[in-house]
Amino acid sequence: MSKWILDATHSEVQFKVKHLVISNVTGSFNDFSGEIESSDDSFSDLKTSFSAVVASINTNQAQRDEHLKSDDFFAAATHPHITFSSTEKLQKNGDAHTLNGILSIRGVEKPIQLSVDFGGIAKDGYGQIKAGFEITGKISRKEFGITWSALTEAGGLMVGDEVKLMLNVQFVKQA
Repeated sequence: MSKWILDATHSEVQFKVKHLVISNVTGSFNDFSGEIESSDDSFSDLKTSFSAVVASINTNQAQRDEHLKSDDFFAAATHPHITFSSTEKLQKNGDAHTLNGILSIRGVEKPIQLSVDFGGIAKDGYGQIKAGFEITGKISRKEFGITWSALTEAGGLMVGDEVKLMLNVQFVKQA
């Protein structure tokens, strides 16, 4: 089995959620880690785990970020990490790949399916072997106990339920 460690300096973990039903707010997590184990470089039998530090949330607005860390949303003080662990091998259907696993937010664990675009493998200028992936998915925040919302004057929700996940990640093969 080969082990691959997430290269956080060449990766990003983002999300989008509707605000006022008219536009999206994009956020990210700045502190995260992950690893992959696979018997070969096709990653067909990969096992992966991932963790993001909730306190590292960044939506480019400090007051909103503090609200997101509060018990109204992520409850960072009691649930400091968001985690994902794969439960099945990477499924391939033509050029499309799917990855099933368990996502844990606020202590609530739910199965999710992610779409995976394998970008390939390359050697960097330091001789490190790297693999790149673009991973996307959608979740309902309410299924994870994140139910805070307010109504607009027109009766619409201040914050949408559907959250789009977008990860562009590189992993470094370990010797």
